[in-house]
This record gives sequence, C-alpha cells and structure tokens, in this order.
Amino acid sequence: MIKNLHLALSSVVVFGAALLYGSNPSKILPLFFDFNVDNLELKNIFRAIMGLYIGFAVYWIVGITKSEYWRTATISNVIFMAGLAFGRIVSTILDGISIQYSIGLVLELIVMVWGIYNLKKESH
Repeated sequence: MIKNLHLALSSVVVFGAALLYGSNPSKILPLFFDFNVDNLELKNIFRAIMGLYIGFAVYWIVGITKSEYWRTATISNVIFMAGLAFGRIVSTILDGISIQYSIGLVLELIVMVWGIYNLKKESH
C-alpha cells in the first residue's frame, strides 16, 4: 500500500486540478487567477488540459489496482511531475516567483523524487 501512496495522492490532486481547469473555465478560473477565459480557443485549451490530467489520473489508479501496470504508471507519474516542475522552474527564471505555484513546484519535486525512490526500491 505504501508504494502506491504517491500514485494515489497524485491521482486525487491531478483529478481535482483537472476539474478546476476544465469543468467551467470561464466561471471558475477567474475566481483563482487574474484573467478571464472568454474565448473558444482558451476554453478548448483548458478542457484539453482537463482531459490530459484525467487520463493520467486514471492511468495511475490502474497502476494501483493492477500490479502489472504499477511500474509504467509510476514512470509516467515521475515524467508528469518532472514536466510540471520543469515548466514552473522555467517560468520562475523567466517570469519571476509565483507564490501561488511555489508550493506546487515543491510538491511536484517531492512526488517526482518519491516516485524515483519507489522505482529504485522496487527494482531491488
């Protein structure tokens, strides 16, 4: 069970973020961020992000429930978290520090390292 905890936590958080970004972007996102989503292309982008996030969250749950998928689900989780962290680091360097997303960056790095640790532990 402990080896699945990083996948379970990631699934819950990423699924929640998916709903935040995509369920009703023109109504929900202005409440959390300083911009409006008022054209079709932006709505489409945020709903595509929602679909991508839900797809990964579902795959990580599959990795929890079916042991033959655990390794690839964990690898995808590490890559997903590393990609988010990389993007936030680039943004921090180019755009400045976002207090709102600094916590996310730290948590993404923790989950990434946790997944790598679990992969190495499972290999031995």
